[in-house]
Amino acid sequence: MTYIRLQNVSIDIPIYSGSSRLLKSHVLNILSGGRVSSKSEGRPEFRALNSISLDIKSGDRIGVIGSNGAGKSTLLRVLSGVYAPTSGSVSISGSIGSLIDLSLGIDPDLSGIENIYMRGLLLGLSKDKIEQHLDFIIDFTEIGAFIEMPLRTYSTGMQMRLAFAVSTALRPDILLMDEWLSVGDESFQKKAVHRMNEMIVNTKILILASHSLDLIRATCTKAIWLNRGNVEIFDDVQLVLNKYKTNN
Repeated sequence: MTYIRLQNVSIDIPIYSGSSRLLKSHVLNILSGGRVSSKSEGRPEFRALNSISLDIKSGDRIGVIGSNGAGKSTLLRVLSGVYAPTSGSVSISGSIGSLIDLSLGIDPDLSGIENIYMRGLLLGLSKDKIEQHLDFIIDFTEIGAFIEMPLRTYSTGMQMRLAFAVSTALRPDILLMDEWLSVGDESFQKKAVHRMNEMIVNTKILILASHSLDLIRATCTKAIWLNRGNVEIFDDVQLVLNKYKTNN
């Protein structure tokens, strides 16, 4: 059974610069609406998520909306395991595919093939799984002989193609996405969109964070409105979007 459960999850991120400046900490606290506090040793911390509780089940297509700094990307990083909760608990059943950071595991001094292994391992794939899908990944990138060259010889578009191909090689139970990806030229983008649509159809749970309300409406069945690290509402997608538009 695939599911995601968050119970009272909070994320506090240390602000190392200016940690000894009490006045600066006070100003930050005012500007952030009370989300910056200080530890006993004087180091300020920013509360990116505040006591989040969610119960997401198989079949859910969840859109995550909110203004910049609301906590959308932080929530996805918690679900992907990049951030450990400062408090609360996260329980996840099912394999996770993450399209929230295509630069993860990319080393400019390694070849394309070496980077396939590096990124694949960091995404939780076994060496055997990577080898099973190696030909597919290489073919999908459409970069030809460059696959043997160091990544520093690649264009930005070629690097994105490689990372995208690795990230979408398998069909995860849970798919995490931050905005809608744009990789490569127009021809490759069409192929990438088709690939993403295939993944969305076949994944059991989709979590998509985006500023595009039209995309959320077209793709998702439910939505979470985050505001300053808090869940304002988690409900039917149209209900949430209506309330969000009324208040923004």
